[in-house]
Amino acid sequence: MSKRRAYPQPQYASQPSYPNYGGATAPVTPGQPMQPIQPMGQPIQPLSPGQPGQPNGQPTQFNQPPTGQPIGQPPQPMDQLNNQFQNMNVNQFQYNQPNQNQPPQPTYGNPASQTSYGAPAYNQANYNQTPSLPLNQLYPTDLLRELPPSISDLQLPPPPIIVPPEVSVIPNSTTSNAPSEYFRSTLNVVPTNNSLLKKSKLPLSLIVRPYTALHENDENVAVSVDTIISRCRRCRAYINPFITLTDQGKRWRCNLCNLLNDIPMAFEFDQTTNVAKDKFQRPELNYAITEFVAPKEYLARVPPPIIYCFIIDVSADAIATGLTSTVTRTILESLDRIPNNNNLAKVAFIGVDSSLHYFKFKELVKEDDEANIEMLIVSDIDEPFLPSPDGLLVNLYENRKSIEKLLIDFPLYFENTANHSFALGPALKAGHKMISSIGGKLITFASILPNIGEGKLMVRDEEGNSGKPKESQVLLNAADKFYKSFAVECNSGQVTVDLFCTSSKYQDIATLSNLPRYTAGQTHFYPAWSASTSEDVTKLSKEISEHISMEIALEAVLRVRASSGVRASGFYGNFFNRSSDLCSFPTYPRDQSYCIEVSIEETIAKPVVYFQAAVLHSTSFGERRIRVMNLALPTSSKLDDIYASADQLAITNYLTHKAIEKGLNSSLPDAREFLIKNIIDLVNVYKKELVGGNISGSSPLQLSTNLRMLPLLLFSLTKHVGLRGERVPADHRAIALNNLTTLPIPHLIKYIYPTVYALHNMADGCGLPEEIVEVDDEGKESTVLSPEILMPEPVNSSKASFDSYGLYLIDNSSELFLYVSGDVVPGLVQDLFGTENLYSIPTGKTQLPEFSFEESEFNYRVRQIIGKLREQKDQITWKNLFVVIGPSSNEPIEISSQRDLMALRMWAFSCLVEDKTGTESSYRDFLTTLKSRVAQ
Repeated sequence: MSKRRAYPQPQYASQPSYPNYGGATAPVTPGQPMQPIQPMGQPIQPLSPGQPGQPNGQPTQFNQPPTGQPIGQPPQPMDQLNNQFQNMNVNQFQYNQPNQNQPPQPTYGNPASQTSYGAPAYNQANYNQTPSLPLNQLYPTDLLRELPPSISDLQLPPPPIIVPPEVSVIPNSTTSNAPSEYFRSTLNVVPTNNSLLKKSKLPLSLIVRPYTALHENDENVAVSVDTIISRCRRCRAYINPFITLTDQGKRWRCNLCNLLNDIPMAFEFDQTTNVAKDKFQRPELNYAITEFVAPKEYLARVPPPIIYCFIIDVSADAIATGLTSTVTRTILESLDRIPNNNNLAKVAFIGVDSSLHYFKFKELVKEDDEANIEMLIVSDIDEPFLPSPDGLLVNLYENRKSIEKLLIDFPLYFENTANHSFALGPALKAGHKMISSIGGKLITFASILPNIGEGKLMVRDEEGNSGKPKESQVLLNAADKFYKSFAVECNSGQVTVDLFCTSSKYQDIATLSNLPRYTAGQTHFYPAWSASTSEDVTKLSKEISEHISMEIALEAVLRVRASSGVRASGFYGNFFNRSSDLCSFPTYPRDQSYCIEVSIEETIAKPVVYFQAAVLHSTSFGERRIRVMNLALPTSSKLDDIYASADQLAITNYLTHKAIEKGLNSSLPDAREFLIKNIIDLVNVYKKELVGGNISGSSPLQLSTNLRMLPLLLFSLTKHVGLRGERVPADHRAIALNNLTTLPIPHLIKYIYPTVYALHNMADGCGLPEEIVEVDDEGKESTVLSPEILMPEPVNSSKASFDSYGLYLIDNSSELFLYVSGDVVPGLVQDLFGTENLYSIPTGKTQLPEFSFEESEFNYRVRQIIGKLREQKDQITWKNLFVVIGPSSNEPIEISSQRDLMALRMWAFSCLVEDKTGTESSYRDFLTTLKSRVAQ
């Protein structure tokens, strides 16, 4: 086990010097102990300097709500809350500062000016006079001299948000500003006017992710359960931690539009117990992320139950590949996982070939009656209709035995079919007709291209257009208008479409993906899938099961509000933009994120700008709720403040959306040039406006330290399968573009720049639970095991990081590659695979042999690391493992000539994005070219 000691943190008598992120210090009140902020729902544990897995021993989390607070419970009593706020200071990373002799850093927050929570001694007038705090400092980085790039930066949090302590109702609150996992800005300092924003060449946008886990129990969001909701009468913003109280706490001034509103009397009186309560304990005044249980005024109708209509391909191709049997067996095994606490969930099943096969459930006469399921066939696909007014969509709980029997027998109905047709369009219209009065999901499984009926598609000319300028228009845009128009119709009926596509031939993912795109669904693609491959079955089964077990929000709408002079102007993601600022989600998934572009329309005079995102939805257990997220950002008229606050990962997310938009509307070369031009513009602005002095062509290729990974990420994006210039199968490119626009930031960054781990020389504790020796104030020691295993430190995605005898694990967010170098030590092969013969181990899509810890510690540790990478609480993706053997000097000729092995090597090497691949340059060559273009 890996061991480390965790000692109690010392009490500081004066302001110490803390490491920085881009030059900004964390606010620390003298005399308080340093305590890291842990993820929501986790106990706070002190960290010792140099703790493994944390650069410089510093914690990564900040701005989290008080820990140990259960979902749905109000904050703790005021004396406990005081103690928590005092103990929850944030210590930031050192972000590779080049200058070690930094000037003394300021202390943010004046304890002498703070008053009790019950009577804040400030109002809107004196708030507007608050002097600006020192913001993040700017440090230069020479991109060419810092090669290889410092990829540990990709794990860092955004630059800190520095706002005056009195902007929140609870002064110095650490929970009033949204954590970056939920609500993130590309700029953590907002320019005071649009001219400055344009001059900076930096984008201003918000990355919104209201849900960070597939299941509510894995989150820890405070819930206001008394249905008392206070909103601004003018802008309709929800009361939040950044409002200002006036008139002795009887009124509140909206932080977005400045209007005075009355505080509801119920805020200070509990109607259920007839006892007065402190309004400062209410979740909405303490937490940036709050969920309200809505009163009946927010209900247009009774919240609907979960509805799943499964549309299953039963063509001869689906039967032959095993798709039909795998899908029905997986649904059968996952029935208990469908969110159905109130026993109201309903399901329906439609089999599709050239006809529509409905299954009607009749009322049981006897407990063991086997004739209670009837298959009704509709051959008229031009005008599909429901063959029965009832029995098609049935309650899951009440019809459980009949549903189980159908799923067991389902493949038998079609086992001898010779029908190679697939009427997807008519099946979707039939499913919509069945559930549109209630709403729900059409979960569709397809093994071939829709080839009959409305929405029929044809194979497009990949050979003549792949990799050419007209590729976008010919191969990547929808081939039939039906799929977008029908998707919009589904959205208005509160119906979401999800696709699981498994064809080994062309399936036109570019066209089909329009269905999920406008209905808030998702497209999943499994090329050349076959039930004869156990790894294929495992992946599809696990992802289907995770998908239907995900707790979704129903009948949801998202609106983003902002301070006066700022507005949301662009929206990116899978939803339908119902009006200028309202995004519609028939069902709100938990595994996607959304990008909202922001424009500045007026000069901003105030020192802080506020944003609020609200999702009105119905839960899967029948409550109408509103999840509200709040973000406060400082403003500045200085370009250096803007640059020092820029969040390179959020900017990458935004530019990814813009590049794909340009690629689909114009061409993929234009999209790649758009990304490169953005880098050139940023370097030019930094060189001319911020560096000063030497601006000749021989000057360094400089950028601010907090943005130094941005050129690498955008360069890697130009080489991604979604945008690269080489020929790529149209379906592979289309699904890549789809994933780029829906993945949350942590997964998106790994999708663009794969993570590589060197396993042959990892630390002894990697792959094992970390053993922590805790030392209390009295010096007593106790040993506990961390619930998390220790991961190896990533290395650069480049062959330069590879040893000829090494073993490497590559994670590109969708697959795992275990790369075994050709000259690897035989003992390592023996420990991992149970044989010393390198060329006898199975390659390609496979699983590692399982040895116990006593039999092979190395095998056990590697499998634990792979298991950790597959374990995702916020994504349904199951990552298949591909074993790849690298070339060696004495490789047998018959091995080196194997086509499959060569293809595997090329696929794995394509993840090494810093290297030259095919016609694409290396990152070093790219920077050299970039410098010459900047000099021009």
